[in-house]
Amino acid sequence: MNKPLRRIAIFCGLLVLALLIRDNWLQYVKADQLRTDTANRRVAIERYANPRGDIIVDGDPITGSVEAKSGDFKFKRTYKDGAMWAPVTGYSSQAFGANQLESIEDGILTGNDDRLFFRKTLDMITGKGQQGGNVVTTLNAAAQKAAYSGLKAQGAKGAVVALEPSTGKILALASYPSYDPSSFAGNTDKDSKAWNKILKKNDPSDPALNRALRETYPPGSTFKVVTAAAALENGLYKSADEKTDSPLPYIMKGTTTELKNEGNIPCKDANMREALRVSCNTVFGKIGADLGNDKMLDEAKKFGFDAEQFTPVRSSASVFSDDMNPSQTALSSIGQYNTAATPLQMAMVASAVANDGKLMKPYMVDQLQSSNLDPVAKTDPEELSRPLSPQNAQILQSMMETVVKSGTGQRAQIGGGVTVGGKTGTAQHGVANSANPYAWFISYAKLSDNSSPVAVAVVVEDENANRDDISGGGLAAPIAKNVMEAVINSKK
Repeated sequence: MNKPLRRIAIFCGLLVLALLIRDNWLQYVKADQLRTDTANRRVAIERYANPRGDIIVDGDPITGSVEAKSGDFKFKRTYKDGAMWAPVTGYSSQAFGANQLESIEDGILTGNDDRLFFRKTLDMITGKGQQGGNVVTTLNAAAQKAAYSGLKAQGAKGAVVALEPSTGKILALASYPSYDPSSFAGNTDKDSKAWNKILKKNDPSDPALNRALRETYPPGSTFKVVTAAAALENGLYKSADEKTDSPLPYIMKGTTTELKNEGNIPCKDANMREALRVSCNTVFGKIGADLGNDKMLDEAKKFGFDAEQFTPVRSSASVFSDDMNPSQTALSSIGQYNTAATPLQMAMVASAVANDGKLMKPYMVDQLQSSNLDPVAKTDPEELSRPLSPQNAQILQSMMETVVKSGTGQRAQIGGGVTVGGKTGTAQHGVANSANPYAWFISYAKLSDNSSPVAVAVVVEDENANRDDISGGGLAAPIAKNVMEAVINSKK
């Protein structure tokens, strides 16, 4: 080959090599960046070209898809009883993206998940369009309705979580006020207005907040269940009926400050059963101080405090502080000072007690399915920890059952062979406790065969109620009762 031809051949070879390098750079190195570029509408158009799979409760879909009337996004999401189920589903919006289950399980719902490869291949061979799979939840429709309706009837902000103690299945997850994800599922001016309407800056009640998982509240006297567990597990007291060393008045160690009880209740040297029944601050505050910060923190962590939970939707970490002095530990041990808990966390506390001391990991997705309902993945129950020995759990059960039988939780009684254990809480908050307190109730139900199908936590924030009318037994316990009854009746 003569010299000019050789030069042209080398030059052409270099051009081909440059083209190959550029092609590989775009297809592999820059692929994700280009795919997620906001200017690339092809990905979004493809995303909404087919109906999404559904989120399922009790065998029925609570979501759907309809053809959009305008724009280049063909399908948009719809929701059945959207406001009731929003804390579970989250939203999927053409304009504002997705969150919660709609986001976490997006690959299954759109049909893009690698686990659906064979299903997609078969659909392609048979000429079907891409089809999304389904997300089958653990939720109980009757329990969810009872929870949401109870909060709505109260007309106050709040949340409810119900768990199946033996498995950790989430049976109800309600938050109020809420929002309808259907209202902004599209990409129009109307959708934008609906979206802006639910933002906290435009609505101080913050309907978009998932209070069941993301809000932490002072748990008040419901935390005394954790303190009682710590006392039993550390051998400070060995039974529910053993007399405690609880002076009245009780001056917190290292201070001249008296820890007071609510009203004139029999708390001096009261046993733990009586102290839980009438909710003695002095007894449980002193127990916390006597055990010390380290032992109280250790027990709180066994119940799930100081750790995020993934259901798979993330739940904020509940808080029990480290490095507290004895008086701070005393206040924290009655659910005040820095102690803060999500409703999910307090449902976990009740669940562990009901399950003879074994805490199961909470979860809300039972299985993932392909479009033809073949299982793709299934969630197996998983033990999270053992906060209590079976013997101590049964002692604590007897204490909580006394609370409902003859104490502050009597409005949660069910009857008909169902035994209920519970604990009320009225948690102070605001500067110098100036704001209306939060009303709490945690509970579980046991059937005649001693099985426990449900544990519940309810919190109600009623800013408009008369302060003297706010109590866990008055506002929260009736809601918990209705949720427990709904679960029990659905199993008949």
